[in-house]
Amino acid sequence: MAGEFERLRENLLSLPIESRESLADVLIESLGETVDEDVASLWLEEIGRRDAQVRADSATPKPVDQVMREARAILGWKSFRGRET
Repeated sequence: MAGEFERLRENLLSLPIESRESLADVLIESLGETVDEDVASLWLEEIGRRDAQVRADSATPKPVDQVMREARAILGWKSFRGRET
């Protein structure tokens, strides 16, 4: 099963970005979780605020690898998605 998953993941990651985005939407919807509209609205506001900061050069972006290392350290995780850090 693990080998099959790895092959499937590899094939899916080779798809164009638009196809992967569409697939991600379908998979997330398939989880069956309801969306709290208040929370979604607050996240959209936060995203807009942060986007404006980045565009105005008043924020200092960090590389995703650094953000993930910091998040894992805060949460006390040694690995992420089965990968050792």
